[in-house]
Amino acid sequence: MLDTTTKKRIDDCRDILVGKLPDPKAQIEQITIGLIYKFMDDMDKEAVELGGTPKFFSNYTIPDPKNSEQEIMVEFEKYSWDRLFDSKVTAAEMLKLYSEAIEGMEKNPNIPQLFRDIFNNAYLPYRDPETLKLFLKTIGEFEYTHSEKLGDAFEYLLSVMGSQGDAGQFRTPRHIIDFLVAAVDPDKTDTLLDPACGTSGFLISAYKHILLKDTRTNKENLNIFQYNNNYKSKPFNNLGDGLTPDERKKLINNISGYDISPDMVRLSLVNLYLHGFSNPHINEYDTLSSEDRWNESYDVILANPPFMSPKGGIRPHKRFTIQSKRSEVLFVDYIAEHLNPRGRAGIIVPEGVIFQSGTAYKDLRKMLVENYLYAVVSLPAGVFNPYSGVKTSILLMDKEIAKTSDEILFVKIDNDGYNLGAQRTAVKGGQLEEAIELLKQFKAAKSHTEHHGGHPDRHTELVSGSGSGSDDEMLKQVQHDYGSMAHAVLKSEIGKNGEYNLSGERYKVNENLKNAIFEFVEIGKIVNEIKSGFACGREGQADFGVPHIRPMNITEKGTFDWTNTKYITEDYFSKYKEYTLMQNDVLFNNTNSKELIGKTCIIEENLHCGFSNHMTRIRVNREKVIPKYLSSILHYMWYMGVFLDKCNKWVGQAGINNKMLSQIQIPLPHVSVQSAIVSEIESYQKIIDGAKQVVENYKPNIDIDPDWEMVELGEVCEINPKKSELQPYPDNLEVSFVPMANLNENQIDFVPKQIKLLREVVKGYTYFREDDVLLAKVTPCFENGKAGIAKGLKNGIGFGSSEYYVFRPNDKILSTWIYLNIITNGFKEKGKLNMTGTGGLQRVPKDFVISTLIPLPPVKIQQQIISQIEKEQELVNANKQLIEIFEQKIKDRIAKVWGEEQHPVQGQELNLAAEQEGYYGTKK
Repeated sequence: MLDTTTKKRIDDCRDILVGKLPDPKAQIEQITIGLIYKFMDDMDKEAVELGGTPKFFSNYTIPDPKNSEQEIMVEFEKYSWDRLFDSKVTAAEMLKLYSEAIEGMEKNPNIPQLFRDIFNNAYLPYRDPETLKLFLKTIGEFEYTHSEKLGDAFEYLLSVMGSQGDAGQFRTPRHIIDFLVAAVDPDKTDTLLDPACGTSGFLISAYKHILLKDTRTNKENLNIFQYNNNYKSKPFNNLGDGLTPDERKKLINNISGYDISPDMVRLSLVNLYLHGFSNPHINEYDTLSSEDRWNESYDVILANPPFMSPKGGIRPHKRFTIQSKRSEVLFVDYIAEHLNPRGRAGIIVPEGVIFQSGTAYKDLRKMLVENYLYAVVSLPAGVFNPYSGVKTSILLMDKEIAKTSDEILFVKIDNDGYNLGAQRTAVKGGQLEEAIELLKQFKAAKSHTEHHGGHPDRHTELVSGSGSGSDDEMLKQVQHDYGSMAHAVLKSEIGKNGEYNLSGERYKVNENLKNAIFEFVEIGKIVNEIKSGFACGREGQADFGVPHIRPMNITEKGTFDWTNTKYITEDYFSKYKEYTLMQNDVLFNNTNSKELIGKTCIIEENLHCGFSNHMTRIRVNREKVIPKYLSSILHYMWYMGVFLDKCNKWVGQAGINNKMLSQIQIPLPHVSVQSAIVSEIESYQKIIDGAKQVVENYKPNIDIDPDWEMVELGEVCEINPKKSELQPYPDNLEVSFVPMANLNENQIDFVPKQIKLLREVVKGYTYFREDDVLLAKVTPCFENGKAGIAKGLKNGIGFGSSEYYVFRPNDKILSTWIYLNIITNGFKEKGKLNMTGTGGLQRVPKDFVISTLIPLPPVKIQQQIISQIEKEQELVNANKQLIEIFEQKIKDRIAKVWGEEQHPVQGQELNLAAEQEGYYGTKK
């Protein structure tokens, strides 16, 4: 567990270096070199105390280049730590000595190879003596130890390095590493490899996981994910105290890593060294192009290899089974082919590996399904935020299970325990621990089948469960506990069309169809027309004229919206009269980014307009299907992600052509039943529409009395209070942190979700206290109404974006009264006109804010008005809740057609007097 003192020292080192080395990676390299330098000196001192002699900082001899029969003494003692800090040594002399030492360290024969590797090509990238002296003084506060303290400190240091996005590398979040390791479950006798190890995060997690399994106090058999993620402090120490010295030594020798980058190799060596590896097996090696280590194989391989291929592709050697120039394909192939006969692997892959239609991708998936794969875990997009929003999955391999099982388990993670925004703050409901148990039970069931001979010849659906026998009973238990997260699919089903698509939802949807209570019919058999629209060239475009409907005119709620409509000339449209939209036409989004394919709406009236070739018009046979019913079903299928797997995918876009659309099957009750369903949906929609009118049109109204004093805002509040108020507080005080993303639009309340130490935020961020008012000053946040009152701050103190104005009221004004005046349309319009700056960096100037006139009634009247607004807001919030409830009722009604369970909205019982999230007023 990283203690606050150690973390502070590392932060101090970075603060010292940032002026000379703004790049976090460069800072890490210098801190790494400084730490190892200091630790070597510590070890020398320890040797002297035990009666020995210094080893690292000792003089040595080399052959004289001018006379081979003589030697030259290299005085290395002068570089020892105490010599650097001798009172007679000036800062400039210290810089000269330190620079010489780190550049010459790799030539010192007294130093073990590990440390020479670490100092390979090391140098001091700045020449400021005072900066170096202050930096080394802070480094001097660290002491050499094999305890986990420095190992965790170094991992914290690596965490600030973030993304190496140009190479397609993204630092894997710690909880994802631990999840993957716990799922693969390496043992103390396993040989283990990461062929793209980076800083060795997977190797260290695997090492700790194995130690945990042989820890005497680990009575609950915690895995590494539970140990690191379920406790604020570690539940026990002495990891691996059940291992003998020989077992621990063998375990360390069994762990290896490769990386193509010498910088990563250096960081990896230090990281492993600080975790107890005296001689780490990390090699600078091009896994995809070199054959030197091709014949090596391992029991366990763990990796999150680079996703990106260089221009022109990789140039691999010829020993790969799959011929490709794509790095993600080659890495997966490499891992599969380098497993021992009973080998297991876990690898994070981009979505291209899951569904891309290229020959190499299909051949790879075929090989995996037939010989290696037993499970695919789909992770939510955003796991790698803020560095990348890339969607990823985890491939889990077990050659032994793959030989005997006829199924692949698909697990879908919607919540990894953190929100998916840039800040990745912790949230409740994380599913990773449940997924680990699910995978464990699935493997146990498959191992049970293997040991009892044969295996089922039917699809085991973990959602529904079927069959008989002890193996089935084990799988049914999995279904009972985690049925909504996973389902197993026959390998024959995956491979039947030759695509070997590994998107689990594709097969789950097909299985859900079997649960439906109505007959399924292809869309092409119940419609009179399926017609795509037309593209509009530049010559037809106009500022006004005939609307040309595009995908953005269909909302995510499945309604038609005129916002952002484009127009074409009447003359241009005269050639496309047959594309006019009529009442009850169903409009389907056929081409878009894949997550938007399938948005559908119904046209409520005849429209003199055309529609884009990215849209499809469906005209139904009214004797077989009601238009509104078809529109609702198709949009529900989009909501459920059905079209993600059904569409063709291209670079940046995807599509469903008319033939594919006509072949899609939907549940089709009798027209009378459809009519009843539509009537029910429409009744819910009327409630939603009415509630939306209240929510969208409500604005707090203040009747300004002409007798009220008008004052400048700067007269009744302090704007941007000074941080000097914080001097009495310790720098390790916990305070709230509120980034711009957490400040709501047109809502007075916001929840401070993040906690940071005062020293982490006191520089560069905006300071505020409980009951201060925050206002975004930068476009477009200002115009969008990002503002609020700070409540519930840790220790009453908060920090946030540098783009905030902070208003602290005096005794003449209430915080809520300030808020009500700075979110008015008049204030925002005037502020927009007074903005300074260019482009997207325009800001409302402070002078404008200070001089803005606002009405100022007595505090008692302010409170009376605010109380009335609070009552009005309770009704507005009740209407918001109505919208949420009845939108869910619509989804549930359509889900019932498919035979799916309904999903009631939490808190459906309306309580108009309940405490609600509000636009105005404070909580009661």
